[in-house]
Order: sequence, then C-alpha cells, then structure tokens
Amino acid sequence: MSLNYRLNLAKAMSTNHVILNICLYFLTLFIIAYFTARGATTSVYFNAEKKAPWFLVAIGSVGAFLSGFLFLNIPGFVGTNDFSYIQRVFGYLVGYSFVATILLPLFYKLNVVSIYQYLEERLGFWSHKTGSVFFILSRLIATAFMVYVSAKSAQSYMFEELGFNYGLTVFIVLLVVLLYSMRGGIKTIVFTDVFHTIIIVSTISVIAYLVMDKLGVTFNEAMVQVQESEYSKAFFWDTGDPRHFFTQFFAGVFIAVVMNGLDQAVMQKHLSCATVADAQKNMIWFSIFLVIINIALLTLGALLYIYADAEGMQIPASGNDFYVLVIQDHLGKFTGLLFMLGLIAATCANADSSMIALTSAFTVDFLEFTKTKTGEAKKRMRRIQSQIVFAILLFLLVILFNAFKNRTVVDSIYTIASYTYGPLIGLFAFGIFTKWKIKDQFVPAICAISTVLCYLMDFFSESLFGGYQFGYNLLMINGGVTFVALMLLIKKEKPDEVALANDMGRS
Repeated sequence: MSLNYRLNLAKAMSTNHVILNICLYFLTLFIIAYFTARGATTSVYFNAEKKAPWFLVAIGSVGAFLSGFLFLNIPGFVGTNDFSYIQRVFGYLVGYSFVATILLPLFYKLNVVSIYQYLEERLGFWSHKTGSVFFILSRLIATAFMVYVSAKSAQSYMFEELGFNYGLTVFIVLLVVLLYSMRGGIKTIVFTDVFHTIIIVSTISVIAYLVMDKLGVTFNEAMVQVQESEYSKAFFWDTGDPRHFFTQFFAGVFIAVVMNGLDQAVMQKHLSCATVADAQKNMIWFSIFLVIINIALLTLGALLYIYADAEGMQIPASGNDFYVLVIQDHLGKFTGLLFMLGLIAATCANADSSMIALTSAFTVDFLEFTKTKTGEAKKRMRRIQSQIVFAILLFLLVILFNAFKNRTVVDSIYTIASYTYGPLIGLFAFGIFTKWKIKDQFVPAICAISTVLCYLMDFFSESLFGGYQFGYNLLMINGGVTFVALMLLIKKEKPDEVALANDMGRS
C-alpha cells in the first residue's frame, strides 16, 4: 500500500468522521424536536402554553445569548482589551434586574405574545407597528451578521476542506434550524437550547483543560498565571479610553435592557414560564450563569495568549483567527471537532430563537393571530409560510454580506442595525415612565428621524467631539432623542378625558 494511498485513506476517514459527528448532532436536534412538537398548536409555538420549566429556560438562554459571534470573539478580545469586557457584564446584571422587576411583570400582566403589543395598549396603533418593524429589521440584520461571522470561521476551519462552498454551509445550517423549530416553536427551542448550552460549555471546558495540559500546569496554577499575566486587567479608569469602566458598564446596562428586555427573540422564552415569579427566577439564574460563562471565556482567552507567548507563536491581528489557529494547529483533531460543534451550537441557538421571534412578531403584530378567529390549520400554515420566508431572508442577507469584500462595510451595516434598537428604548420608556397620550400617527417619522440623527452623530463623532466614539452608548442617546421627540407629540386632553383616564387607572 503506497504512502499517498494511506494518506488519502486517513484523510477520507477523518472527513467521514467529521461529517458523521455533525450529522449525529443534527439528528439529536430532530429527535428533541420530534418529542417536543407532538400535537403542537399555535399557543405551543408562541409560548409553550406557559408551561416551560424556568430552570431549563435559564440554562438554554445562555447558549442563545452567546451566539457564534460572541463564542468566537470573547476569547480573542482578551489580546487587545484584557478582561475589560467583564465591566460590560456587570452592566448586564443591572440591566437584567430592570427586566426582571419592571418589564416581566408588565408583560405578564398584559398577557402579551409579542411584547410590542404593549405599545398599542399604551400609545396606539402606529407605535405598535413601528416598534415591531424596528425589531424585525434589527433582528434580521443582527442575526444574519452573526451567522455570517460564524459561518466564515466554520468554512475556513473545516467545511471548505470537506468540499462545501460558503453558500452551501449557510444553507445547511439555516435549513436544519428551520426544520427542527418549525412545528414546536418555543417549546422545542427551550429544550434544544439546553442541548446547545451543554455543547458550548463542554467545548470551553475541554479546550481550557487541553491548554492547561500543554502548559503543564494544574487548574490552580493556571488561575495564578492568568491573574499575574498582562491580560488580567479588568477595570479601566482613564478618561477617553473606550474601555473606561463607566463607558463599558452603562453600555452593558442598555444592551441588556434593549437587546434582551425589548427584544422579542429573548423575551419570548422568558414569557413561556408559568408565572411571573418563575420568569424572574429564570432571569436571576440566567444572569448568574451568564457571568460565569463570560468569565470562563475570558479566562480561556488569557490561557490561549499565555500559551501562544510560551510557544513564541506569531499572533494574527484578528482575535477570531488567533483562537481558531491555536485550536487547529496545536490542540488536535478531537478538539477541532468539538470546537466546530460548539460553534455550530452557538450559531443554531441564536438563529432558532430569531426565526421563532420574527415569525411570532409578524403573525401577531401584523397578521393579528391573537385577534382573528382563523382556524388552527390555517394559522399553522400561515406561520410555517412566514418562518420559511424569514429563513430565506436570513440566507439572502448572509450571502449579501459575504459578497462584500470589505469587512468594514459589513461591520457598518451591523452597527446601523444596532441603532434601530434605540427608538425601542424611547417608546417603552415613554410608555412606562409617563402617563401622557401622544399623537400616535407621527411615531414612525419620529423613530426614523431619531435613527438617522444618531447615525450622523456617530459618523461625524471623531471630528465633532475630538476623536470620541460613542460605540454602544449611542443606544442611550438614540433612546433619549426618541423620548424627547415623543414629548412634542403629547395630546392636550379635555377635562372629561383626564377624569376618565384617572378612573380607568384606579380600576
């Protein structure tokens, strides 16, 4: 038997082994879907009939939060920013406290399916539709961006070698997500996300263990090395530094409130718990798990850089590339396979929640499923059709992102999409913290103008503000601009209308 033949045979066996494990992973998702989607109705699809175990929701939400994007980026982030990301994580805790104590009770009291139904209840028809449109636009672009980044890494790391082109890789992942989530909706997602989280945590643990083994240190010795390394600095107080504590902390607060508390993809799972008390317990434990997993990812990043320094490795400019490089060239094929499964898990956990949320927002906010007396069979067909359309839109957006040769262009599109969350802050804050009624028909224009103004502020920020960049703090400004602009739309109520409103409030 020739050497070339043996090498080709070994490569074929390795390729078959990878494909087999990925197929087994997908098969597990379909088995979970089979048992959770039996007899699923529209109510099951939307909120699991309010029967989801809160502890499973908490565990599964961790995987959905990370997404393939953060799974890749947080360890690589350490190389240039040390542990400064933890400042944002502490901000998350404050933001989630607001979600648990203010937003969850509000949404449970109104018994909403789409959280944007609250806006119609409080402000009017156009506020409701505007909030939902801004969510759909934001979530579509954000999810497509995250799938694009994850698929890029998966493609260059493994799928290209398997003979798949980029479009086929994206198509397979989104098709699998569509098929396993289409019938059971949120009920299925609650269980599949637990499976995703287990894969992600296992991946992080194995990679960390193998790096420590390569360094020849125990766990305690590794933690001492991380603490004494140049990467362990967590708090930054220099004015003007984008890593400044308060810049990162308040960014974390607003990201947690807006991109979680005001995002249908996240809140839909939390609203699937039986009671508001269960949902709040879920939120508390989710916050604790999230802090632990973020610290673990940062620690893993520090260990990877310590190992690279010890080996004299040339570190790429991109943190993503560095993370993948160490795994690919130094930790063996098993770790590479586990890394790939972790990346796929994080991507699927984010994409499945997004598909269900986009479908729910569209069918509830625009097709008005909760108001019409359409039969169950027709509702099922309409939501399946809607989910297929959103899956196609996600696929087309990812392919469009890939068509751009300049990554800066794609990053800019993602940044612009994050601006559209800002008006949601203004709308919900105005509704929750004031009692005024507004001229609702002007809300779409106000939200659009606010977003454009914030984009212009960010674009010219360096020249106007001495090099200062707003970053995620632009969310606060965008929300504030929207809030102030809504005050210009306040209606002057007649005395009898005021009295009636007060009577309704007391009742």
